Amino acid sequence: MLLSNINIPKHIAIIMDGNRRWAKIRGKLSIFGHKKGMQSAKRAIEFAITNNFNTLTLYAFSSENWNRPISEVKSLMDLFKYSLKNGIYNLHNKKVKLKIIGDTSKFEKTLKKLIYNSEKLTKNNNGLNLNIAINYGGRWDIIQGIKKIINRVQKGLIHPNQINEQTLCQVISMNDLDPVDLVIRTGGEYRISNFLLWQIAYSELFFTDVLWPDFDENVFFNAIKFFSQRNRRFGTTK
Repeated sequence: MLLSNINIPKHIAIIMDGNRRWAKIRGKLSIFGHKKGMQSAKRAIEFAITNNFNTLTLYAFSSENWNRPISEVKSLMDLFKYSLKNGIYNLHNKKVKLKIIGDTSKFEKTLKKLIYNSEKLTKNNNGLNLNIAINYGGRWDIIQGIKKIINRVQKGLIHPNQINEQTLCQVISMNDLDPVDLVIRTGGEYRISNFLLWQIAYSELFFTDVLWPDFDENVFFNAIKFFSQRNRRFGTTK
């Protein structure tokens, strides 16, 4: 589906919710829902590429998801590895620049290496900026940014009185990209779930009852249409 005569957000972020419920409804294990959800992620990425989106950020695994059953977490990590290993060259051929955001220190060596190689392969691409949030939390993001600022203060590179919003903007995830314009959440929940807390300060929010495995280009189009009809004032009166 090609979008025309519509205001497309520069940066779209999606909270991909509903995989487990999708599987439960069908009497299947959670991993079946996650695998189906991976297909939806591929469709969303293709939609973004086709319509020349600037940036797409997908929330794949939160820092709180480690509390899920060990078997489910292991299956998710295996799914991440499989997707990187088998999908990165397709993304590279389509000029996608891939970035993994989140605390990757907890990952095993194989996944860390796949992430490093994937980012290195695509770092000079000039197509879609694709960010995948894995082991990511908005609070973690802000805290790690504050630690960087403290380090700069201790080194005498910046005075505390010089710290402002722009200072933190320069050290959090995706600091080189536009702020998020539109957040889409599937699955019928109406919350942010610790996702990009700083970056979505002025984002438009679109919620849908559609479970993530059923997310398609029609739902994506409706979200873009919703955004295009919003009057974004950013605190002013215009």
